[in-house]
Amino acid sequence: MTRRSPLFVGNWKMNKNALQTRSFVESFLPLAENLPANVGIAIAPPFTALAAAAAALRSGSRVALAAQTMSEFSEGAYTGEIAASMLAEFNVAYVILGHSERRFYQRESDATIGAKVRAALDAEITPILAVGESLEVREAGNAVAHVLAQIQAATGELTEAQAARIVLAYEPIWAIGTGKNCDRDRAQEIARAARSARRAFADIPILYGGSMKPENAAGYMEMPDIDGGLVGGASLEAHSFARLIAGAIAR
Repeated sequence: MTRRSPLFVGNWKMNKNALQTRSFVESFLPLAENLPANVGIAIAPPFTALAAAAAALRSGSRVALAAQTMSEFSEGAYTGEIAASMLAEFNVAYVILGHSERRFYQRESDATIGAKVRAALDAEITPILAVGESLEVREAGNAVAHVLAQIQAATGELTEAQAARIVLAYEPIWAIGTGKNCDRDRAQEIARAARSARRAFADIPILYGGSMKPENAAGYMEMPDIDGGLVGGASLEAHSFARLIAGAIAR
């Protein structure tokens, strides 16, 4: 077991309305209370369900609230964007930044993602920086270099103290939502390289994301530099998410 506390974040993407979110929380909270106290847990519903999630997660709940993205700007004429201060209003503890779907569909650049990371830190929200390579990059043998370049672009302007406050999530693009999970040794190779990228990363959580399921989570958690998961589909059902976490840490 690593000396770092595990962290599991459910990224719901464009799933669940406010009513469904409340129902999930009501089902999941009793299950979460039975998990070890050192395990960090968060859910990232869509923006429209953040208020419902915040209300359902009673004060002192061991389940934290996360957002799926945010703007790099604090306010202004940015139609459709959400500022960090707006997330803080709902006690959002984490924000996912640089997810491959945002990089692809919204054309988010490394520079934009870096600005968002800094804005999140300024607002005392922990950024979960997602990085990962395409199958083409992987097959060309450039996966490690590609991921390290993404990390440098997003965190290069951070001080060591700031960099120590982030979470990294490795998500091989070709494994996201495809059911084709990355071999755990390959995932560990990336996680080790990421942790070695700078001194500040020695003790931060590094998560694996990419078709993590109850059936394979424990294998990833056996790797010395993988501390949890950024979980997609398997986090949409309360018992599935709880079973994934329980199985992953029972090693």
